[in-house]
Order: sequence, then C-alpha cells, then structure tokens
Amino acid sequence: MSTNKENQIFNEAYAGNLDFISQKVDADPSLVRSLDSNGRLLLHWAALNGNVDLVQYLLDKGSEVEVPDDIGMTPLILGASAGKVQACHLLISKGANVNAKSDEGHSALQYAASKGWNDIVKMLLINHADINIADRRGARPVHRAASQGKTVVLKILLDFGKQIDVNATDYYGNTALHLSCEENRVEESKLLVSHGAKLDVKNKEGQTPLDLAPPPLARILRESV
Repeated sequence: MSTNKENQIFNEAYAGNLDFISQKVDADPSLVRSLDSNGRLLLHWAALNGNVDLVQYLLDKGSEVEVPDDIGMTPLILGASAGKVQACHLLISKGANVNAKSDEGHSALQYAASKGWNDIVKMLLINHADINIADRRGARPVHRAASQGKTVVLKILLDFGKQIDVNATDYYGNTALHLSCEENRVEESKLLVSHGAKLDVKNKEGQTPLDLAPPPLARILRESV
C-alpha cells in the first residue's frame, strides 16, 4: 500500500467514512490488520471518530480490539479520551480491556475523568475498571477529577463504592485534596473532605492540603471537620 493510499484510508476512517472504508476492505480484507505510521489500525481511528457503524463493521471484518498503537493507546482508550460513549460501549462488549494503559500509564478511566465524560466514567466502572488505577506519576482518576474541577465525575467516583482510596498519593506525595486545594476547587475539596480526605497529609515538600489552599478555602475546610 503506497503512502498516499495509506494516508487516505486512515484519514477516511478518522472521518468516519463507512462507505469508503467498506469498499476498500471488501476488496482487500487484509486492510483491517494494516497499521499506519502511528501503529494504529483503522479501528483506532474509527473509535476516535465514534462512528459506531464503522467500528462494528471493522470488528465484524476481524479487526483486533486490543492492539496498542506506538504509544500504547488502544481503541478504547482513544474512544474514551474523545468522549465517544457508544463506540466505547461496543468495544467493551467485544472484550476490550477496560484497564489497558498507554506507555505513560494513562487508562480510559483516567482520560474520561480528566475530560468530564460522566457517562463513560460510569460505564467503565460498571464494567470493572480499576477505580484506583495509577499512571506512571501515581495519579489516579480521583486526582484528575479533583484537579480539573470535574465535580460530577468526582461525585461518581466517590459514590461508586468503598474501593476508592481517597487519600492515595501520587509520585509527588499529593493526594487529590492537595490538588483541589492548590487549584482552589471549593466544591471538589468539600466533597473530598466529606468522603474522608485528610487535611494533614504531607506531600514530599512537607505541605498539607491546607498549606496549598487559599485562605478562604482553608477556612471552609477547617470548619467542615
């Protein structure tokens, strides 16, 4: 397959062009197993686009569901990062590993938590995603939701069950409460404290969440315990 043709078919998959892809794949079924220069299948790009019919077609044609690209991203991780609920549901139903990680340790749940994709967060948790999954820097989904101000995601994580480690620390010794305080996330900080986050945990620099919080937030949190 020439470079131009390769670029075209993967670009069309990213555009969600089912008619174009089906014509090419019907003529040459091996295309579903071909990788582009990023180590991605057509399925990766279809998942990123979110065209469920195209994802289903490629799976029906024998595309593998779990192939990582050159940085470890699976189709499910890409779909989750882009907020494609139906595509993620289909990939999970076909056996996609909900706890797969990229080379940096980022999972579908971590991306969904960071970006506020509430329905995908719920879907992943229902399908046994590890609520405490950590990336290479030790950040968990709770860290991401707290630091990014994704209030609804944080509520989902905290309310989902007793499995969550609300005081888990990242590589720098920060809990989710450290990060929410540093970013002056009032609602997120109050939620964390109400679910057992500790005010006196020190990070590697010897700072507690209260040390990082602006004075008004620190006062609110002290009064809440």
